[in-house]
Order: sequence, then C-alpha cells, then structure tokens
Amino acid sequence: MLPKNLFKKPQNILENGPKADAAHASIPGELCESCPSCGKTVFTGDLADNMNVCPSCGHYFRLNARQRILYTADEGTFEERDAELISANPLDFPEYAGKLERSKRDSSENEAVVCGTCCIGGHSAALFAMEPYFMMGSMGTVVGEKITRLFEYAMSERLPVIGYTVSGGARMQEGILSLMQMAKVSAAVKRHSDAGLLYVTVLTDPTMGGVTASFAMQGDIIIVEPDALVGFAGQRVIEQTIRQKLPQGFQRAEFLRDKGFADDIIERKNIKEYLTKVLYIHKGGAAK
Repeated sequence: MLPKNLFKKPQNILENGPKADAAHASIPGELCESCPSCGKTVFTGDLADNMNVCPSCGHYFRLNARQRILYTADEGTFEERDAELISANPLDFPEYAGKLERSKRDSSENEAVVCGTCCIGGHSAALFAMEPYFMMGSMGTVVGEKITRLFEYAMSERLPVIGYTVSGGARMQEGILSLMQMAKVSAAVKRHSDAGLLYVTVLTDPTMGGVTASFAMQGDIIIVEPDALVGFAGQRVIEQTIRQKLPQGFQRAEFLRDKGFADDIIERKNIKEYLTKVLYIHKGGAAK
C-alpha cells in the first residue's frame, strides 16, 4: 500500500521556517535586559553606553549610586566620606538584621546612600547619591547621619552640595528614629543655605515619602529626570482618601514642573553639563 503523503511537496525550511526540533539561538540573561516599556531586548553593553536609557523607546532604567557618581564626577576626583557607617537594629525589629545583610550583598554598599566630595566640570562640590538597590533607598538613621555630616562638612569647606534622590521613604523598621532624620537633615540644609551656599537636588524615579517631604524638595534648584515618580503618599492611597480621581500624569516629572514643584526636567545625558553650568554661575561666572 502506497503511503498517504507520497506526492506531498517536501517542506523547504529556508522558505517556511525551521523545523520544529531545530535549535534556537539563545542569549545568556546576563548579556541582555528586556525593556519594561517597549518590551524589546537590549544588550547590557548598549544600555551602559547609553547611560541605562533604552535606545528604542527612551525608558529610563534605574542607576545605582556608583553609576550616578561615575556619570557626574570628573574622573578620579570622587573621595568617599563616612563609608564605614552601618545600620544597627535599634528597635529589635523582627528579621531586620537579615534584611540589612541581604541588602548589603545585593547592592555591594554598606548603606542606602553614598556621600563624598568631587569635582564636576572642574568645580569642587559635595555629592551624595542614594542607592535604590539597598532597601529601595529607604532613609534610616545612618542615611540621615551621612547626609547631615556631608552638609556640615560642605559648610565648613564652603562647598555646594549636589544630591541625587531615589527612595521609598523613611525606613519603618527604625520607627521614630527614622522619621527624626527628616528634621535633622532639614536643619543641616538650612544652616548650609544660611551660609550662602548652593544646594541642587536631582530627583530620580522614584522619590517618595519622607525623603520627598524633607531634603529632596529643599534644593535651591530642583531638577528631575523625565517621567520620574515624585511624591509623598502613593496615588491609590490619595485617591482612596479624598475619594477623587487624580489628574493624568499626577506625581510625574512633567506634572511637577508644570505645577512649580521642580525647576526643570533634564535628560540624563545632559545632567552633568547642566550641573557644571550651575556651579560655574554660582561661583560668579557669567551665564552662557
């Protein structure tokens, strides 16, 4: 008996695609990332070359504190301060000690902020950058202490302060001790301001809670990255409280600028140039 498919045209795999059992090319996960905005796969090398901005749709991936410093400080000028300060568990909060240790491993940092001094475009400045991969940049006693010490040092050395903020807010595991940092850092910012010194904040995604309600919004100049989320309480919490629908784009960078809460929106690739010009003008140079 003749086979049923004797006269069937054989499949041309070049025209009709590979056979079902053909091997598919695969890319190791550590070499690429999927953009959460456009869904396209982006090589990590291409991301790094583009300052962690998706080359297809312009989505801003988060940067860690060291990357922020790398893109801001002149090469070889950054000198870290108070790196040895680490958080304890003052309230004996359950599982907090283990979470701190995991955060140290995940972020390769001792705490959720890196502070130091550097040059930016040849101008001396104090610089802090919050670390999103250490408990989402949450503010505990050590974060407040490090930033306060940086402002005090900047005041003694007559330095401007540049601050990159990214945070989920005050660290609940430290209770009132965490909330006290809002007042402590704010007092340091005020003394620095009264001395006639400049403070510039760069708000990045997300900047929320007690950080927004204190030093993030106290800069003489406040700039924000495109589409960054900035606010105190979350949008759903606010809507449930006031029982109203919030406007489109509420708490996003463009909304903040339009309502006067931020001075400008600056693309990541232009931030260092912007800061250089601001520092130059602050030193008495003519605006260009």
